Amino acid sequence: MIDQSTAAETRAHSNNALPATVPRIALVGVHGFGERHLANLARLEAAGAVQLLAVADPNPPAPGRLRDSVAVYDDLAQLLSAGPDVDVIILATPIQTHAPLALVALAAGKDVYVEKPPVASLAQFQDVLAAAEAAGRLVQVGFQSLGSQALPAIRKLVADGEIGDVLGLSAQGQWVRNTAYFKRSRWAGKRSLDGVDVVDGVATNALAHAVATALHLAGAHTVADLASVETDLYRAHDTESDDTSVIRVRTVQGGTLLCALTLCAPEQLDPAVTVHGTQGEITLFYTRDEVMITTADGERRENYGRTDLLEDLLAARNTGEPLLCPLQHTGAFTLVLEAIRTLPAPQAIGSEHISWEGEGDEAHPVVHGIAELMERACKAQATFAEMGVPWARRLAPVRSLTLDGKPVAEYQDGSRIRATSSPRPYLHPVRTLAGTVVTDQQPLDHVWHLGAGVALQDVDGINFWGGRTYTREAGRYVWRPDHGSITSRRTAVEDTAAQTGGPDGRLRETLSWNGPHGAPVLTEDRTWTWTGVSPSVWRLSLEFALSPAGNQPVNLGSPGSNGRFAGGYGGFFWRLPECKDATVWTPAGAGESEVHGSVTPWLAWAAGFPAETSGAATDAARTPGSATLIFVAEKDSTDPWFVRVDGYPGVGQSLAWDTPVIARPGEPVKRSVTVFVADGILGTTDIEALINQQGNHS
Repeated sequence: MIDQSTAAETRAHSNNALPATVPRIALVGVHGFGERHLANLARLEAAGAVQLLAVADPNPPAPGRLRDSVAVYDDLAQLLSAGPDVDVIILATPIQTHAPLALVALAAGKDVYVEKPPVASLAQFQDVLAAAEAAGRLVQVGFQSLGSQALPAIRKLVADGEIGDVLGLSAQGQWVRNTAYFKRSRWAGKRSLDGVDVVDGVATNALAHAVATALHLAGAHTVADLASVETDLYRAHDTESDDTSVIRVRTVQGGTLLCALTLCAPEQLDPAVTVHGTQGEITLFYTRDEVMITTADGERRENYGRTDLLEDLLAARNTGEPLLCPLQHTGAFTLVLEAIRTLPAPQAIGSEHISWEGEGDEAHPVVHGIAELMERACKAQATFAEMGVPWARRLAPVRSLTLDGKPVAEYQDGSRIRATSSPRPYLHPVRTLAGTVVTDQQPLDHVWHLGAGVALQDVDGINFWGGRTYTREAGRYVWRPDHGSITSRRTAVEDTAAQTGGPDGRLRETLSWNGPHGAPVLTEDRTWTWTGVSPSVWRLSLEFALSPAGNQPVNLGSPGSNGRFAGGYGGFFWRLPECKDATVWTPAGAGESEVHGSVTPWLAWAAGFPAETSGAATDAARTPGSATLIFVAEKDSTDPWFVRVDGYPGVGQSLAWDTPVIARPGEPVKRSVTVFVADGILGTTDIEALINQQGNHS
């Protein structure tokens, strides 16, 4: 999905490309970013490359700021009617004025340099583009990062296989903006002003270069290059516009780009765009044109120059070469802007999730844990809402599992999960009866871990676990295009209270395990059942049976069966959130080293679970508290327990610990497990009494 085609980037402009007659320039808007244009024009004038003949601004520049020969006007109309004849008009004005002024300049037969964002709506984009084509004039857009010579260098690195196959792209921007920033003008922080679209915001203005640069590297230039745009918009400032957002773009080429942006970081960092590959990453720090290449061989950094976009426009007027950032190549960016413009206003982040630093106009909000949340969003290619961030919009689950009308678990179908995480159904959040959440999803350490469910890393060579695949040939984990997905073919939810007299429920599904190209490999019959045990304990049971989808046997394996010592995870797996003072034990021993790989009737996990942590998948209804999970194996089970405590919190029951299991036609592989979810810390005596009282219902 890395664009290989924009030849304009590879050319080097020089003053020799300029015409014999020095181009005459007018600048509209001399304050704000207009100050930078004045400085750049002074540089170019000193080199004899341009003549600044006029400026227009209702607020004139300070005395002595311009040469006496530069004419000053109130607005563009006055400049065009009474001023000197110019060749190029630079528009460094408020966002909502870009399109109207560009149309006036084009109608007057002028080439235009317009600051970003070039327009405030898709309709305006189409109007200005049509006007430019009709007038036969050039429109350059001021995304200065697109003049970076790092861009063709990155494409060459990718084409040369430096980081293997491209998995996706991400952009991160962590800036700090105080209250004074939103007082600098009437339009700052506005979605509209006096009924006119403005669409100011973190993605459309402040960190628009991050979005534009990432789109460019993804090969998404025109409107036709994008398949979809999804947005997740929030604000911590008291504004209309978003200041903390995720933008996810899918291209027609099949690539995915995830932009995580905020103006509410604890400190300002250089924004970056990263190309993620199967063998490494390439990160562009676009404000300083520095490229960082990270592979198994280590890290190296390379620095590049940049072509000034005004110089590029002037050279293109003379040579006819394509512009580095022509208006038509900002169509993809405009589609992102249009998605933001047409959506409801961003949701305010609750004050309990924000800390304010500084006083008065220097005060700025810091969203708790935002740096880690953004990194996690980029790795998982997920929105804040999809990750269950506590201040984000709540996404309704496919269905809820309830006891006495209280939700104890939510069933997710996995349809929002990225392809390389092997999308599949799972339960999350799972709660105790007191409301403490005891599952996690898409955590930063393993973004393919999804609550409680069933997953396998090797099904006839197909990865239904997510992430890298451990292979015997490589002797390590490698990225491969081998990820499958599990989808529902038939679902039945039963409220069995009427039959049993108790608050029980049952969820039955027939699932299809599909390979990377959609062909079914396995058929699964899965049943979840749940029932209350006491005011502080409830029971969740899982039964599943895996059958070949065709008439041939299917191998069910794991990293362990492929040679990784004690790495036999796969089958039932439960990912826990961040825990405090976690302990794990079985009837035969305690601690990860003792219980991992053991075969015992039950395994217990007890810990404290905080209400909110910066990196954990959290939930708006999450309640802090201690809890104990008791995993009970089916009778005579020989499957070892897979346990992680130190690296990350997780428990599973290994279906193929060190040897593959074969599912044959007519002979499905069947497994079952029961989990008691209890509030508080239970001891061994309590656990055994509970199991004996309930019996083994797995």
